Amino acid sequence: MDSPDHNLSAKGALVRHEGHTPRERSACGWRDRLISREDAQFSPAAWAHAVDIDGAKPHYHKRSTELYYVLDGAGTVMLDGIEHDVATGSLIHIPPNVVHSTRGRMRVLVVGIPDIDDDDYYEASEE
Repeated sequence: MDSPDHNLSAKGALVRHEGHTPRERSACGWRDRLISREDAQFSPAAWAHAVDIDGAKPHYHKRSTELYYVLDGAGTVMLDGIEHDVATGSLIHIPPNVVHSTRGRMRVLVVGIPDIDDDDYYEASEE
């Protein structure tokens, strides 16, 4: 596998490997930051994190859309109060202002479009 120092091409293309990126606690579980706003030199139009979801609280984003792709596991996703069963291979599209949460244990690729700033996270009980 390439070392992290050799993953950037002259034109800014990027290859990153899970396990070579920061892992941190998030509101939804543990995430590996594959590409985020800290990577501004690549001008990402979105961020992508691999997240070990373990019960995300109801929340929403006013500016950002999220895509969840379930890599492993199963559970339910609540979207504006409607429960949906999901499992490996499920894709969930969450537009702005849709209150969403999860139950179950899942490894999910989460893509935020555009990059979700910390100030664009609202718990459903707010406002």
